[in-house]
Amino acid sequence: MEAVKAELLEQAHQQLTELFDRAMWETVQSYSPQGWGLASASQESPKRAREPNLKSQKVFIHRKSLLDELMEVQHFRTIYHMFIAGLCIFIISTLAIDFIDEGRLMPEFDLLIFSFGQLPLALVTWLLMFLCTLLAPYQALRLLARPRNQGTWYAGVGLGAGLLVIQGMVLGVLPVHVALEYQLSPASRCVLVFEQVRFLMKSYSLLREVTPGILYAKGGERVEAPSFSSYLYFLFCPTLIYRESYPRTAHIRWNYVAKNFAQALGCLFYACFILGRLCVPVFNNMSREPFSIRALVLSILHATLPGIFMLLLIFFAFLHCWLNAFAEMLRFADRMFYRDWWNSTSFSNYYRTWNVVVHDWLYSYVYQDGLRILGIGARGPAMLSVFIVSAVVHEYIFSFVLGFFYPVMLILFLFGALMNFMMHDKHTGPVWNVLLWTMLFLGQGIMVSLYCQEWYARKQCPLSQMTFWGLITPRSWSCYI
Repeated sequence: MEAVKAELLEQAHQQLTELFDRAMWETVQSYSPQGWGLASASQESPKRAREPNLKSQKVFIHRKSLLDELMEVQHFRTIYHMFIAGLCIFIISTLAIDFIDEGRLMPEFDLLIFSFGQLPLALVTWLLMFLCTLLAPYQALRLLARPRNQGTWYAGVGLGAGLLVIQGMVLGVLPVHVALEYQLSPASRCVLVFEQVRFLMKSYSLLREVTPGILYAKGGERVEAPSFSSYLYFLFCPTLIYRESYPRTAHIRWNYVAKNFAQALGCLFYACFILGRLCVPVFNNMSREPFSIRALVLSILHATLPGIFMLLLIFFAFLHCWLNAFAEMLRFADRMFYRDWWNSTSFSNYYRTWNVVVHDWLYSYVYQDGLRILGIGARGPAMLSVFIVSAVVHEYIFSFVLGFFYPVMLILFLFGALMNFMMHDKHTGPVWNVLLWTMLFLGQGIMVSLYCQEWYARKQCPLSQMTFWGLITPRSWSCYI
């Protein structure tokens, strides 16, 4: 028995060592500037090594997602099985309560049906947004890439700029108009706002990567616009950084695609059970009582568990299952959509590793471009601009989905930026990881509690007269029946 135990521990140690070595190598290679070697990098002074290199670019290589590698270890698969057991408990609890209270064994999915109300209308709106994004930036670049000795070049550039303005207006106005005019449900609004932001970020990446090469081409040198097939592939592949080509896998594993879509669907039902059992019964009745600090604190503490569950489900369903499914269907080989954010000891590392796809875009087009404009020494303002852009976009997404402005996410983001000065990357002990997880628990509890209270307050205490201050003033502070 002891020999078997020692052998298993040795195998686990070898696998973890290989994973760590590979992760370290990929981290160094991901942003290595072209032509650099590890030996030359190691010879630089520590001060210069800390300086950001504006010539570094995102390098795509063949690699698996971290959870796929960790799932090869039995101990991590057991944690995955524990979450499945939790879903089974929620299902059994729902069936038992419905049978005892109402005498039926079939669970109702009213919350799920409500959340995806008017989904066909959202999909039609998405199709219009997609066609606009597919045609406008591509045609604008084709007009820009024409020979400049032609007299119509300036007219073509003006036409391309007009197409981009039209695209910006369509992406900015159409989803907002449809959501407000037809009162779309939250999940249908999620489809629109996520695709709105994704199309804008992808369009900007295409223009940012291709336009400088066209404008600064040497005289007489003909520059070709990107191929339509590469741009179409870019619109669907799980990255926000445009390249003419990406590393590809040899074949498609359709069983892997089906497994990831099934897991994403399971996470959706999991979230519905959590909201239906742990949030709706509590916050639906809170507006019946006067607002008090005691009730607020208790509701926040009650919401920490469902809040952290929702965080983990969103991570696993979207950043792992959904992106890996599309990557597999498109044979997209670089699957590093996230890193080991759960081991973070600082908020800056957490923001860098939680969503690598968005971080790459922010690093390339906000942080690095900010340094190019402000100077290499302006790291503080460039980093602050990243936090501000990310905070404003996250708050916009929440306001769009929920249908009201309540800047909880914005304040928490800014609080995280302030905490970054205290919890920086130099702190690597386990105490800081515990502190980070404590802050995540409390932050998720604050978000779930305040947003749920405001949602039900606006449903139960509608405005008698639509005013600007009435729209932006939290209703949960004064609404009680």
